[in-house]
Amino acid sequence: MKAIRRFTVRPVLPEPLLPLTALARNLRWSWHAETRDLFQSVDPEGWQAAGGDPVRLLGAVSAARLEELAADRRFLRRLAVVAADLDDYVHGGRWYQSQENGVEPPAAIAYFSPEFGITAALPQYSGGLGILAGDHLKAASDLGVPLIGVGLLYRHGYFRQSLSRDGWQQEHYPVLDPNELPVGLVRHEDGAPARVSLALPGGRSLHAHIWQARVGRVPLLLLDSDVEDNDTAAREVTDRLYGGGSDHRLLQEMLLGIGGVRAVRLYCGLTGHPDPEVFHTNEGHAGFLGLERIRELEIEQGLGFDAAVEAVRAGTVFTTHTPVPAGIDRFERSLVARHFGEGGELEGVPVDRVLELGAESYPGGDPGVFNMAVMGLRLAQRANGVSTLHGAVSREMFAGLWPGFDPADVPITSVTNGVHAPTWVAPEVIRLGARQIGAGRTEDALSVGGSARWDAVADIADQDVWDLRRALREQLVQEVRDRVRASWRQRGAAEAELGWVDSVLDPEVLTIGFARRVPSYKRLTLMLRDPERLRRLLLDPDRPVQIVVAGKAHPADDGGKRLVQELVRFADDPRVRHRIVFLPDYGMAMAQKLYPGCDVWLNNPLRPLEACGTSGMKAALNGCLNLSVLDGWWDEWFEPDFGWAIPTADGIGTDEDRRDHLEANALYELIEGRVAPRFYDRTGRSALPVRWIEMVRRTLAALGPKVLAGRMVREYVERLYTPAALAHRALTADAARDLAWWKGRVRAAWPRVTVEHVEALAAAPVNGTAELGATLTLRVKVALDALAPEDVEVQAVAGRVDAQDVIRDGRPFPLKPAGGPDLEGRWVYEGPLALDRTGPFGYTVRILPAHPLLATPAELGLVAGPPETDTAATGGVHLR
Repeated sequence: MKAIRRFTVRPVLPEPLLPLTALARNLRWSWHAETRDLFQSVDPEGWQAAGGDPVRLLGAVSAARLEELAADRRFLRRLAVVAADLDDYVHGGRWYQSQENGVEPPAAIAYFSPEFGITAALPQYSGGLGILAGDHLKAASDLGVPLIGVGLLYRHGYFRQSLSRDGWQQEHYPVLDPNELPVGLVRHEDGAPARVSLALPGGRSLHAHIWQARVGRVPLLLLDSDVEDNDTAAREVTDRLYGGGSDHRLLQEMLLGIGGVRAVRLYCGLTGHPDPEVFHTNEGHAGFLGLERIRELEIEQGLGFDAAVEAVRAGTVFTTHTPVPAGIDRFERSLVARHFGEGGELEGVPVDRVLELGAESYPGGDPGVFNMAVMGLRLAQRANGVSTLHGAVSREMFAGLWPGFDPADVPITSVTNGVHAPTWVAPEVIRLGARQIGAGRTEDALSVGGSARWDAVADIADQDVWDLRRALREQLVQEVRDRVRASWRQRGAAEAELGWVDSVLDPEVLTIGFARRVPSYKRLTLMLRDPERLRRLLLDPDRPVQIVVAGKAHPADDGGKRLVQELVRFADDPRVRHRIVFLPDYGMAMAQKLYPGCDVWLNNPLRPLEACGTSGMKAALNGCLNLSVLDGWWDEWFEPDFGWAIPTADGIGTDEDRRDHLEANALYELIEGRVAPRFYDRTGRSALPVRWIEMVRRTLAALGPKVLAGRMVREYVERLYTPAALAHRALTADAARDLAWWKGRVRAAWPRVTVEHVEALAAAPVNGTAELGATLTLRVKVALDALAPEDVEVQAVAGRVDAQDVIRDGRPFPLKPAGGPDLEGRWVYEGPLALDRTGPFGYTVRILPAHPLLATPAELGLVAGPPETDTAATGGVHLR
């Protein structure tokens, strides 16, 4: 019989056990082993049944057991120690509070993301973007960075995945009851739930409650539209992560951005938390937060639109995660206009100005769409990609927003992602580290970094390293067998036909892992390019290989589902099913077993379409070696000492079939000729794979401190958050008005700004050659129209040139005013140009806007140079 109504009955804890509630409600338990051990001791079987979720555990434990624990002095002492440790962690000083560089860091930073992967117990994530956001919050908590996370609470989360009998992906959307999750409602002093509201066309409203999850020291605010005052359509806005059509997605992103800012203001007012000085937009989904902040400044503080834009930009950081235009959210302009026009949101903010912010007003852009990433970049003074290579790809992809600039000059930097080691490193690895360098030093190394601590890995004995790797492999084998059996039962198999599952995988065999989302560019089935060759690899009598694969295709991506089915059908073959498996429902709980248990982590995307690829980082922290295309973070940090690079056919053009063929062959050859032989090389007296063990050591010692989320968050603080806070403080209302006026004046004059003539005064090249170390003195005549020298910067840009005379790796040399203005308003600039590189060398001259409050000279997207036909204004020599 089905219940007509569902509600949650909460346990009443005896007074001595009340600290358990605070421990369960703070998600630090998800990365703090002592807290998890305490909850496991409450009821070991119940802990297993609850999936390691303290909230579910406490909701199911018997009253008798609670009374027993309340009288157990040993348990109460453990409880007091763990509770005191959490209190010290939350309220004590951390890295952020100890900074003494003379610059006051931001009082608070608001971090907006459409998804957060904190723990499997709070399933509000789909893949890498959400896991990265969760790791960002955890690392910020460990470092004491005053972040406020902002997202949505999806009542169905992302989908759960299973397989049909013929291997087709099936989706399930279980209903999540917030009262059974580790979250609590934000309430007013009178106990009423706090909520925010948005105006919708036609006089409708969208209301949302605010749930709070505690991520260590960091509050995470999650907006939930399942509110009784909403109509049916509005209640379903936060139904599923990345679900619904364009109108549904637009409402989700309006709620995240606009509603999120209002939720932050409300939360800070209720709790006394400092208001954010910096707003970080994690991908374009949250870009509407900038519009709400413009409304605040324009309507509530009397700033005009242009001045409000400048004030908002100063304190905003935008991170792009996609290397392909297809990964960006784009809406029809008419849809956006309807929601921000008369009767819609942001009343008083001109809708035409809103539309300009998201317009693809550059060559190749679509005038009919509103681009969320474009708006995000226009409303952020600082932007970054998530690896060095991805930063370069992003500068190319968005170069149209800065016309006239080479992609290298586009103001998008990079901060390479990192992963939260305490979440992803197996307890056995942590215990080995603690045995070697001490528990406190190990915890510090995992959270903060420090290469000296990681170097201590070199002193761990070969046998200890190999015993650890084998133990982790054994755990993975058992985990895989349990999941394969459960999957086949879901697919309709009877227990009597599953005896073969007990022989799936072998703890002595080289184990390769591959797990990620399944868009086509990640090439789930590249390994199947030559099925017979793969079978020979798997079944090699002397050097066998086994492969564990997992991943979800987007529910609307039938192409991705076909890839999953192709892999599943291959793995179902009785000849190889003991050597290759596909595990459905990939998520955090599975990943935490998968990364430590694999010997090799495989990644073979189409280069350069992997923005970062943090799964390989998590594997590396557990001593797993990477076998990957040189893309994302692996392009940046690969060394032969700790992994292998799969050669790519980058120059093959548009023949994707041939490219896949060549790269698959390269993958097979690497595994056959280098990876497997090294794993099975037991020629020494110890009968251990000594060279493999040394690669494990190098992986831990060299990559360990680099791939940490702590390193990543420190970079955000030092390179982006603190400069953004300083810019925010400098942009007072008057300063914002002045800057907006100055930009308007510069834009109006710029069509008449030009470099008119360039000449070399001294050390001019003879017969087209010059000596290395010589110096050219340049004299430049420029027209500035109504602008003054303090409004511009005049530069010579010099460097090696290619066959088309394009300057590569150009270096700017500032030139100084030497005279003017003449009767026609022209100025003369002079300055030295160092000839510091051999080979074909060239230079040109350019004029850029200059103002103390600009983050970069490229900020306005304006640059002026000599007329293209004026060869006298540029020069080229061959340096000897």
